[in-house]
Amino acid sequence: MSIGSSLAEARRSAGLTVAQLSERTRIREALIHAIERDDFSQCGGDFYARGHVRNIAKVVGLDPETMVHEYDELHGGVPLPVRAASVFQADTPIKIRESRSPNWTTAMAVALAIVVVFAVVKTMGGGEETPTADVRPVVPSPSMPAEAPTRKPASLSAGKASNPVVLQIRAKRSSWLDVKDMSGKKLFSGTLEAGKTSVWRAEKGMKVIFSDGGAVSLQLNGKDLGTPGRRGQVLNRSYGAPTPAPR
Repeated sequence: MSIGSSLAEARRSAGLTVAQLSERTRIREALIHAIERDDFSQCGGDFYARGHVRNIAKVVGLDPETMVHEYDELHGGVPLPVRAASVFQADTPIKIRESRSPNWTTAMAVALAIVVVFAVVKTMGGGEETPTADVRPVVPSPSMPAEAPTRKPASLSAGKASNPVVLQIRAKRSSWLDVKDMSGKKLFSGTLEAGKTSVWRAEKGMKVIFSDGGAVSLQLNGKDLGTPGRRGQVLNRSYGAPTPAPR
């Protein structure tokens, strides 16, 4: 009997249908029918055919090794083992580059250059603080007259004399002030300490906010104005440029 006939006879003797055999072996029914007709062309090669023969023989009660040996006898014997070197041999030799140690001389030179550049930037003023204006009150002495304008505004045409406003404020006790010129530019904002005197000037006049009208005394262009208000009174005053006397 052929291999296919032996497997078919053993299946029938075991009381199995092709569908039941397919379920147990996980082999397609069409492939089992072909094997039982000794048609192994659908197995995909001798390797898979031997596996199917062994699996079916085990389920139907035949000796798997005997059936596989019979298959090899009928199909040219057991295939020779294949060397792994012949399977995985590359057609083109692969060149492996040798690893080189890092060039420490170049790395140190780059690091040193970075440090030098950073030091130069730091020295040229990268870390310096931006200077801020320091407003200090001016304390007049008996020999020093009230401040007079030292320059003429550029907006005045030639031949016209400027009449700036010079405001002197003396604090009898500590008081908060806010001084701006007529354009809104801040000249001073802060606390004038007790006993201190400050002088400001502006071409077109200035606006002053007093937190305590009775805490200070004023002089406008050398003229004594006295105290602008009562003790604790908040005031908002404007002092304009003096009108030139007619000739």
